[in-house]
Amino acid sequence: MGLPGDPFGAPTTASVTMAVSGLAPDPINTLHWPRWALIVIAVAAGALLLCCAVCCCRCCRYRHRSKKPGHKEAVGLGSAHSITTTHLVQPEVDDLEPGTARQWGRLQLSLEYDSGTQQIKVGLRQATELRAAGTVDCYARASVSTQPGHRHETKVHRDTLSPQFDETCSFHVPRAELPQATLLVQLLHFKRFSEHELLGELQLPLGTQDLQHVLELWHPLGPPGSAQSEQVGELCCSLQYVPGSGRLTVVVLEARGLRPSQAGCFVKVQLVLQQRKWTKAKTSTRKGTAAPYFNEAFTFAVPFSQVQDVDLVLAVWARGLHFRTESVGKVWLGARASGQQLQHWADMLAHPRRPVAQWHRLRPAPEVDQALALQPRLLLSRPRP
Repeated sequence: MGLPGDPFGAPTTASVTMAVSGLAPDPINTLHWPRWALIVIAVAAGALLLCCAVCCCRCCRYRHRSKKPGHKEAVGLGSAHSITTTHLVQPEVDDLEPGTARQWGRLQLSLEYDSGTQQIKVGLRQATELRAAGTVDCYARASVSTQPGHRHETKVHRDTLSPQFDETCSFHVPRAELPQATLLVQLLHFKRFSEHELLGELQLPLGTQDLQHVLELWHPLGPPGSAQSEQVGELCCSLQYVPGSGRLTVVVLEARGLRPSQAGCFVKVQLVLQQRKWTKAKTSTRKGTAAPYFNEAFTFAVPFSQVQDVDLVLAVWARGLHFRTESVGKVWLGARASGQQLQHWADMLAHPRRPVAQWHRLRPAPEVDQALALQPRLLLSRPRP
């Protein structure tokens, strides 16, 4: 062995250690990390690797499940038929007909024809399953095509979709006109201050019915038709009766739906006592409008003992382009009236000293005159209150 300072001798241990430490220093020995820190780093690295492995496994499973429905598409239709019943796929025709009838509702009525008087009696029994959003105030209107001016309206039934009418009306139809006659029954939703809503209608040709016997059948209602186009307008009026003083106050408010070609219109208010004309009044003329606004009040002395014998007739008259006065339509109110006109009169008597306003459809003047059956006018002394 040579000396430490001998250049030709072998290197000593200290010199080798210094050389190695100078060329490749140990980071662990340089940083002097404690042992517990190394353990924490190792555990964190193992946990990270474990999480990556779990995520890879879940991704593989998801891809495997997403491919399974593709295999189900290859299943034949035989297994599907084994768990599916025929009546759920294609219902019978008999099962479909009641559902179609319930779309607009059903109406039960009876028909009876009297050959001696040539009168056909129409019994409006009841309706059910009406199509509406919630309950309605329903009433029925019946007419025959051979008598366009003759109509019958039932009472208004409140808050129901299955009204019970139980009313009978008659129409004069000669036997020769039966094959061409058609019975029209309309069901309407009564609205006091707006246009009545048509819920459904029934058009029944009388020539196809066996009128030798009394018929009472259920009929499906159809969608609303164009029968409302026959209306000639509406009139709004208010009624107030004071039993103590015997004062009947009639306020003509406004009209709507009149023909715009009419130069001017006015309203005649007439009282009929015992089927004879008694007293009358007239509003001022409104020109150049199809919806005139009057707001004029008239007071009549009607004792309480005669209020059931009085008929109130409101007639709308118009002057045409040639200044010729013609009747547009009439509204008949009173105890002998029917439908909503009778209901308005009953509401007035049920709420004394309170004005009750309501819209009414104008009816042709000949129809009202025929229903009133007015007798020749006689000089009657006006009753004193």
